Amino acid sequence: MEEDWRQVEQRQWWLNVSSIVLSLVLTVGIFLLALPLFSAEFVAYSALDKNALMGALIALVVLFDLYVVFQQVQIHGARKQTAEREEIFRLITENAADMIAVVSVDGTRAYNSPSYQKVLGYSPEELRKTSAFEQIHPDDRPKVMEAADEAKRTGRGKRVEYRIKHKYGNWITLESTASVVRGRDGKIEKLVIVNRDITERKELEEQLRVSQKIEAIGRLSGGIAHDFNNLLGVIIGYTEALQKKMKPNDPWREAIVEIEAAGKRAASLTQQLLAVSRKQVLAPAVLDLNAIAGEVEKMLGRLIGENIQLSLDLSYSLGLVKADRTQIEQVILNLAVNARDAMPKGGKLTIQTANVEWEEGDPKRPRYLTPGSYVLLKVTDTGSGMSPDVQAHIFEPFFTTKEKGKGTGLGLATVYGVIKQSGGFILVESEIDKGTAFEVYLPRVAGTVERPKEARPTAKPARKQQAVVLLVEDESSLRKLTRNVLQEAGYTVLEAGDGFQGLEIAKRHKGEIDLLLTDVIMPGMSGRALADILRDTRPKTRVLYMSGYTDGEIAKQGVVNPGTVILHKPFTQEELGRRVEEALSTEAQEGERPAETAQR
Repeated sequence: MEEDWRQVEQRQWWLNVSSIVLSLVLTVGIFLLALPLFSAEFVAYSALDKNALMGALIALVVLFDLYVVFQQVQIHGARKQTAEREEIFRLITENAADMIAVVSVDGTRAYNSPSYQKVLGYSPEELRKTSAFEQIHPDDRPKVMEAADEAKRTGRGKRVEYRIKHKYGNWITLESTASVVRGRDGKIEKLVIVNRDITERKELEEQLRVSQKIEAIGRLSGGIAHDFNNLLGVIIGYTEALQKKMKPNDPWREAIVEIEAAGKRAASLTQQLLAVSRKQVLAPAVLDLNAIAGEVEKMLGRLIGENIQLSLDLSYSLGLVKADRTQIEQVILNLAVNARDAMPKGGKLTIQTANVEWEEGDPKRPRYLTPGSYVLLKVTDTGSGMSPDVQAHIFEPFFTTKEKGKGTGLGLATVYGVIKQSGGFILVESEIDKGTAFEVYLPRVAGTVERPKEARPTAKPARKQQAVVLLVEDESSLRKLTRNVLQEAGYTVLEAGDGFQGLEIAKRHKGEIDLLLTDVIMPGMSGRALADILRDTRPKTRVLYMSGYTDGEIAKQGVVNPGTVILHKPFTQEELGRRVEEALSTEAQEGERPAETAQR
């Protein structure tokens, strides 16, 4: 391409030089031929000399005209070549996704391709009024200037990533490479910079990294949840048993209470890990976020304290979403707690809702947010804010900026897991000393709000005296504890370490078995398989499942059906007693098997 341009320039130069030379020659010739015509001695020329002189003069004029025509043809050809090359250049620059800029060595913009306006929103006039470094993020400006200086010094540009401000105020990440343009003297005159928008790629990379981390934690937490919850069940159960045997003023009572509290905190932490890793089975329903925000308002007032002003800005015509009500309430509470911790000296917490439409070509739409109709839940505080580095890690499990012992680092990670599992998106905007805003986008749905079912008080049937419970649990220490609790409550307990042993005990037992209390996942035979086989011979036996695994793992066993809930380990003695009593009180309808009872 450069050789073609040089040939065009040389041709133009020869045409100009030859035109000047020929014009001078013709001018001199015409002058010499025309001079005798004005001389007094012209009468001395013969008629032949006169005709020859006029013919020569005409020939020179004709020759000049021919050259003018030749020159115009050559100029037209050169202009056509130039126009074709300009058209190619125009097509490249106007249709290239990358932004191409030419800047002088002092940073003055000499050229910006049209893609600058498409990507950044600035018109060519607006760009010409600013330097090449003005829109670059202050934190990234030094490394960009250093890369430019290195290119000027070495003649080789290096790849650099930096953030640049969009016309609408948001930051876009660019990947930039520079090459130098030298003058005829070999000195660097300009820099040609090619910028590529990699914002979406960086966001997807960050999402992938966080998702992989969450998935790894999910596998780890799901793998240890069963055994860990069994151990916690033993710890909590025996501390409760000890407290029942102790006198109120026993000096060891406080220590036992602390052990029990620590066990319950550990159980809560395990459940948080499962929520973060999106291993829970949600119960989605059509919800009105305005109603949920209004219901948790009183709770938030007590939670955040009197030094923080709580304000609700709710849209009157808000659309509906489909999500798990309990989990959405937890999202609001977690975001409010995060805001409270960012405002130790007080401030303002605002919860907003609105309908949002994101269209495909909307420049304000975040790249990874799918176009469509959404309901926005926005939680804003006037707290200390976060730096970009902190914002890049806030949704990672166990990441926290709080002092040691002041937080688990799972609050925002839990929010992220719930929102992603609900098909939504969460964004954060924050500046140091200016506060933070979390924006939760949930897909808008049609339908009517599904109100939570209110529990209707019913008369509890008298518990059958000496009810027989078949307890099947593969963890011996937890089985022993559960047996003792049930026996103290007046039940007759048959215990087995696995499903096969449970079937054998049931076969030998001559009387009725009122309830099967079984673990879901056990070696050899699952609790569901055990229940199916047992009820073939004992159709009146009720079933209560218990498990320390995640709901996702339980669902694989075919236990989790609509309306089914699991008695999750670790459970307290009071909870165990209540659930067993409820299971025994369940009356099966005529022609149906007794209900499978699974309580959370």
